[in-house]
Amino acid sequence: MAVVVGVDAGGTSSKAVVVDETGTVLGRGSAGPGNPAASGPAAAHAIGSALRAALGPAPATVTSGVVGVAGASALADPAIAAAFAAEWARLGVTGPMTIVGDAVTAFAAGGDRASGAVLICGTGAVAALVDGLEVTRVADGLGWLLGDEGSGLWLGLQAVRRAARRWPTPLARRVAAHAGVASADELVHWAQALPPFGALAPVVCELAEAGDPDATAIVEEAATRLTATLDELGAPGAPVVLGGGLLVADTPVRRAVLARLHERGAEVGTAVDPALGAARLALRQAAGTVTAPSRIA
Repeated sequence: MAVVVGVDAGGTSSKAVVVDETGTVLGRGSAGPGNPAASGPAAAHAIGSALRAALGPAPATVTSGVVGVAGASALADPAIAAAFAAEWARLGVTGPMTIVGDAVTAFAAGGDRASGAVLICGTGAVAALVDGLEVTRVADGLGWLLGDEGSGLWLGLQAVRRAARRWPTPLARRVAAHAGVASADELVHWAQALPPFGALAPVVCELAEAGDPDATAIVEEAATRLTATLDELGAPGAPVVLGGGLLVADTPVRRAVLARLHERGAEVGTAVDPALGAARLALRQAAGTVTAPSRIA
């Protein structure tokens, strides 16, 4: 049987979908982190594992595939590129496997539009203009030290900063419980080890839902920064697809961003299933309606 595949891979997990020529889903699989910028060559193995799980035991010929990955630019590293090539060989792939940035597959998951903007907010945050299989412009996505403003990691870091400055408050007590500390000084010491601040994002969202003023202020500022990142693309009339855990699930961050976009009259979609979006792009690539990008973004 001839099939096409789609993959959505990020810093937390890799998800794969297998479809037939009609677009019917035949299998799904998941595995560990698939961001090559963070995981190096191990990302290729994780993506391959997800694909093997999706393909199952029945023999199939993969004629085309689109793999959307966070950190796709790391494929410029020969060792990482070789790891992916070896994984495709082990899977017996006969057709092209096109690797694109996760913004492309997120945009494809938000509808049938050929081009537009995507705003992704999960652990990190990035906005991009997408045309077919190519990203034509990017804003933010700079990592937590230099950017990723409004992201889950940003939310957690702001919570720690507010807790240290406004001790004690309800937010500070929740942050302290998470960190296992009993004072602002201990919190400062804990933060110097650069723990995974993003793990505090659910705490911020929970407290914002309950009306906590500190958490609400953080969420509102996150939405302001995320829409500002979108504005950096310079395409005010473009349809927008929202992607990433904080903008796909019903979170206060999503609602705050939606309120701002609806005030502008923007056309908004949601990237519910980026792996399936990638598979649909693979079908379009096989049919010749989209072409492989000239560069990975």
